[in-house]
This record gives sequence, structure tokens and C-alpha cells, in this order.
Amino acid sequence: MPIPHFRSILLLLFCLLFAAVHPASADSSNARIIRLSLVQGDVRFARDVTGDPLADSKTISWEAAEANLPISKGYVVATDDGRAEVEFENGTMAFLSEQTILQFYDLTLDDGSLITRLVLRQGSASFHVNHAGDDYFSVTGGDFTVEATARTTFRVNNFDDGSNVDVFSGRVSVLHKKISTPLAKGQSLSMTAGDDTSVDLGRVPANDDFDQWVSGRIDSSNSAGNSVLPYAGSYSYAPGFADLYTYGGWSSCGGYGYGWRPFGASYSWSPFTSGQWVLDPAFGWTFVSSAAWGWAPYHYGGWLFDAGCGGWFYTPGLYGQFFRAPNKKLIPIVHAPRPLYRAATAVFVRQNGKLGIVPMHPLDERGKTPLNLEHGVFPVESGIRVSAPVISAQTGAKWETLKSAPRDAFSSGLAATAGPARVARSLQQGNAGARIIALGKDSSISYDPQEHRFVNSNASRPPTASDSKETVENGGHGAVLAGRSVAPSSSSALATARASGASTSSRGASPPSRSMTPPSPSRSSGFVGGGASASSGGSGGSSSRSSSASASSSASASHASSGSSSSASSGGRAH
Repeated sequence: MPIPHFRSILLLLFCLLFAAVHPASADSSNARIIRLSLVQGDVRFARDVTGDPLADSKTISWEAAEANLPISKGYVVATDDGRAEVEFENGTMAFLSEQTILQFYDLTLDDGSLITRLVLRQGSASFHVNHAGDDYFSVTGGDFTVEATARTTFRVNNFDDGSNVDVFSGRVSVLHKKISTPLAKGQSLSMTAGDDTSVDLGRVPANDDFDQWVSGRIDSSNSAGNSVLPYAGSYSYAPGFADLYTYGGWSSCGGYGYGWRPFGASYSWSPFTSGQWVLDPAFGWTFVSSAAWGWAPYHYGGWLFDAGCGGWFYTPGLYGQFFRAPNKKLIPIVHAPRPLYRAATAVFVRQNGKLGIVPMHPLDERGKTPLNLEHGVFPVESGIRVSAPVISAQTGAKWETLKSAPRDAFSSGLAATAGPARVARSLQQGNAGARIIALGKDSSISYDPQEHRFVNSNASRPPTASDSKETVENGGHGAVLAGRSVAPSSSSALATARASGASTSSRGASPPSRSMTPPSPSRSSGFVGGGASASSGGSGGSSSRSSSASASSSASASHASSGSSSSASSGGRAH
């Protein structure tokens, strides 16, 4: 047998052996873990939510959210006066505007494909989808579901009287009652709540502050991610690695390959000194780092200690990257398809009842003595925060290696908080695309369940000269435009009036409840012939779209593309 061929077989055998003893990961089952990558202002979350989080708010336990929080199926993330960003395993990103509630209805694996079904309960959210292979990604908001059929960036707004979707790049399919309508870059679709005949196709309005923020976040993440790839040991996407480029530096550490350390770290710096432990229902105690870069190093790869490299440093080891040859040298091995997620890149140890952790070496075996034990133990018995000095492992009794920490090892890690409030906002429709009307707490506008729209509940008050500065025509009724002075004929001001609203729990009747159950994943949904028509992806399975519906949608899309004198700028930005 030729020597090169023999070595290839030997490498494969080592790889299989390593996979057999390696700690369990999220990819070993149908479970998926993504992360809350950015928190700005007031953001909260809840676990194991199956219904409408607004309707069941009193029975749901809400907690204050922190960056680097792991998110899995059944979670809900809600913003008040804040914004949030969520990063998926393949580079897909979700961005939440103020007063927004996003439900992670389904995060599963199906034969290696990522199945993602989200529900936008209220507010505005944008999605940058890195579509690949047989992955399925959809967002349900209001009366329709947006299915990403290619690499795309789009925004969904879901309010009391209607919802809409704006496509900034790529293409999507909008599914309503088994009829799928294709949308491409620069197109917008809006729909009045409960009215099947109200579908309106138009152009994407001009970018507002939220759109500009999202665009900047995508651009910076892409740039940093591309810069860090040469050091990651693989050119596959790895979540959280863009942050390593921003907050630290790489250096060659001899036989170990490239190692990473945060900027400003001294020789005495150690991992697991800033953060807290949070109990994850599926994976047990999970380390949530308080550092902006603290996702990848604490969930993928491992830690090595070398005096010549400055002390502790992080090595990606994303796919079981090393095996130990007979001469004790670390040699790279064949990569698995995806990074292996761990609740923490740490091994729990115990001595005389005292609990501690040891940073995980890339070659640690589950249940065996951690290879980094000789470099010390981080005590954690004092509470959820890991801040005590390192204990030398060379003194005292032997440390017992635990497969996992006891469920009662720590107290609750995150602060309890109140649930999000329902916010009343109106989605105006017209040829220039959907516009958002925010209703302030002192507004006389209320929702009329009979007419399915917002009306002026203070109609007896005679009009004044200032009304033209405070209101805008809306089918004969006035609507406050987030405190702005907008004349009735100011269509350009309307085009940029995507403003957040205020809580209206004391205002009149609540809008009618809409069923927002996502359809079953449909691999057949997509564009045929470059987007001229679309296949359906109906609830509970696929259903062929009727020729008349297809013709109607194509005609509407053609009309939307041609534009009109009242249309706003296309606003189709490239990400």
C-alpha cells in the first residue's frame, strides 16, 4: 500500500476515534443553539413559549437578556426601548427594532439542513439570510409568512391593523393561504389584517434609522468575519468569530497553529474570570461571558497554556482539530461539517465538596482528567460569578472529574423582569409602500374592531388650525405621526415615518387576534425561471399555485416594478 494512502487512512481512523470520545454537541441531535449577539437598551427573553407571549404574558417567566445568551427552540426575545441582534450558525442574522417581539418557533436540524421558523408577534425586524442547500428559513408576521428562497435581506413590520415585508436584496416568497407571491429586491408587499383582498405590491420606501443601523451591522460583521477566516482553521462560517477579529489578536504558537488572546491580556490573564452560569434546559449549566468577544471561545474549540505564547490562549479546534500522535505532537485531522457546540469549554472538577472548573483542552475526553488541570482550577462554589483566584492543582487532595455540574450547583443567573407590553401601531398602505403610524399614549386614535382600522375617538372636538401640523390624512381620520409635524400632503415625510410606538394598554378595545402559526417547511418553495413565478409552500405541505393566482401576482409585481408618480425611492441597498 502506498505510504500517502496509508497515512490518509490513519488520519481518518484517528478522526473517528476522536469523534467517539468527544463531548456531546448540539449537532449530535436535532437541537440547535444560536446566540443573542448584541443587546442595546432594554431587552428581555422567555423560555419554552408555545403560544402567543402577549396573550400568556402573566404565566410566562421573563428574564433580563444579556449578550452571548444561548437561544434555542421555544425562546422569545422582546425589546422595549432597545434593540437586539441574533446570530445563527451559518451567518444568518436577525435584527429587532424597538418594541418588537420575536418568537423562535422552530430551530431544528433535518438531515443536516437548518430548519428555522420565526414568528414576529409585533414590531419591526430585519433578516439577513445566508441561504444554503436545503436550509429552510421563514418569518411569520400577521397574515402571511415570508420564506427566504435565496441569500436575501428583508424587513417585516407587523402591527395591529396590518403587516408588510420589504426586500432589500435577493428574493423571497410571501405565502398566504397556500398562495405564494414572489418578491425581488426593491419590492414591498403589504396586507390589511384579516382582509384577503387587501394585498398591495409597491416599492420599498426610503431607509430609516433602523435600516441604516442594520446595514452597518451587516457590513461590519461581514468584513470582520472575512478577516478572521484564515486563522479559524476552516473556511466554513463559525459564529462569534467576527468578534475575535474586533477584540483581540492572533499569533502563531508553534505546533499549536494560530492562537487568540484578547487585546490587553497580560501573562496572568485567565479565561472564565468574567461571566456567569445560566441553566439551559437542554445542555445544563452554560457559561455566558460578559465580554463582547465571549461567544466562540466559550462554546467552540478549547484552551491551551504556553509560556512562550503569553500564557492562556484560545484555539479554534472547531471540528476536533487535533489528535495526539505517538510522539506527543499535535497534528490536524479531518474536519467535520460544522463546529461542535458545548455549553462551556470547561471541565467541572470537585475536591472535598468544592466545585471548580478547568479550561477545556482540545483533546480532553469526557469523564477523564482534564489535560489543563496542571495549570490550576477556577473555583466557582462562591456563586454564579467566576471571579475567585485560581487554585493550584499541585497541592491538596486529588480533583475528581465530573461529566457535568449538578443542577443545584449555582443559583439563578439572570434577573427576573416584567413581560413586554402590547404596542398599538398602524400600518398605512398605498402605492408608495407601507408606512408606520405610531400612536402616542395621549393620542385620541383608537382601534375600531368593527371597521378593522384605527379611528379618531375624539371626533366631537372641533378642528383647530394646528391640526394640519399634527395629523395626516388617513381615510378621513387623523393619526399622530410619532410627534412629528407632518402636513396632510407630505408624502415624502410619510415615506420616512417608520417610528416606534408607545404602550396603549389603557386605550379602548384590543385588535382582533390573528393566528400566526408558521406553515410546515417546504423545500419546494422558491423561484422558477429567475423569479417569474413561484411554487407554493402551504401549511401542512405543498400545494400547486393556481395559474390565475400566478398570473395575478406576476401582473401585480410587474406593475410595482414599473413604479408610479407617488412611489418612493426603491431603497434597494446591497449588503
